[in-house]
Amino acid sequence: MPAIQTTAPKRRSRQPLKRATNVTLSADVLDAAKALELNISQVCDNHLRQVVTQEQERRWRSEHADFIVAYNATIEAQKPVIF
Repeated sequence: MPAIQTTAPKRRSRQPLKRATNVTLSADVLDAAKALELNISQVCDNHLRQVVTQEQERRWRSEHADFIVAYNATIEAQKPVIF
């Protein structure tokens, strides 16, 4: 008797899953992007990915600011003397 597949089939690509959405863009910029034959979806995805990463980093630094200050003070206080 053949084995029953119990897991989802493996994806062949390492590309992230994509989901359709609606975005409202300025008409002049959209027209210029189309005239330049830019892949608008790819450009939006890449830029949004950068913005999300930057915001995540900013929030992490903000949430851990007290620890970072304390850690740096500890390192400064324990700095070895180099001859």
